[in-house]
Amino acid sequence: MVATPDLDATAVAAPPAIAVPTSTVPPRIRRPDAVRALPVRRARPAPVVRPLFPAAPSLFPWLARRFAPGEATLWIGPSRLVETLLRDVMAGAVAAGGTVSLLEGANRFHPYHLVERGRRLELPPDELLERIRLARAFTVHQLAALAEGWASEVRRHRPTLLIAHEMPALFDDPDVDPEERGPLLAAVAEGLKRATDAARVPILVTARDGLAGFPGFAERGPRLYDLIRCRPAPGRVLLTAHRIREQLRLVLRPDGQSGLESFGGAPDGEEVMPWDAPPRPTDRRWRSV
Repeated sequence: MVATPDLDATAVAAPPAIAVPTSTVPPRIRRPDAVRALPVRRARPAPVVRPLFPAAPSLFPWLARRFAPGEATLWIGPSRLVETLLRDVMAGAVAAGGTVSLLEGANRFHPYHLVERGRRLELPPDELLERIRLARAFTVHQLAALAEGWASEVRRHRPTLLIAHEMPALFDDPDVDPEERGPLLAAVAEGLKRATDAARVPILVTARDGLAGFPGFAERGPRLYDLIRCRPAPGRVLLTAHRIREQLRLVLRPDGQSGLESFGGAPDGEEVMPWDAPPRPTDRRWRSV
């Protein structure tokens, strides 16, 4: 027998396998100019961030700090006072170039009063009213249905501000079954949350009696960002924000009357403006609505 020599233990890599084509047809070679160009993805432009309200009067910047996209701001206070302030909010949102989607639960929307508030911001009546989309109900079941479908509405029209005015007001009717009140209001609160999530814009909710008068809102409604209490006082209106404790005083002053701001500025936290007073006459002609 022939003795085999000792082999080196170092591993030797095997040569790579060569793929042998099974077909004799030569592969097709594409010319460089025939190569299809891959589509180039263009970066999406950044969304335009529009201010919620104008910069003046200073009531609007104070209010703007009380709102956050996708969250709720709750207003509590007497109906007449809150509804007057709501007209300023709607007119201010339109003056800033936005649109408002309003779900009305108290059936107290007065377009002529809104137009008067818009005149202070030099808004033509037709432009102001065209940018406010109103949905109102006459029964509690209609209100629940409107709240449920509100998310689809805001997806189509993309408003910059949602307002849910006095959702519990219709439930004060003695003909409403007390056993239905809680479940229906909770369903309304869920509808408000879905609409807020769909629009990703602030929502202003008014409730005269606060959370106690709107069962289900705290548990199933949109996330609460801030709470503002509106209170009348002799010669003024007090707005108190609770997220960051701050108070604003609106002084009731007729047009033409000078205030302290004419002599070096108003006290801190006091907004001096002709609030809830008849507008001054102008030379501009306004078309009726």
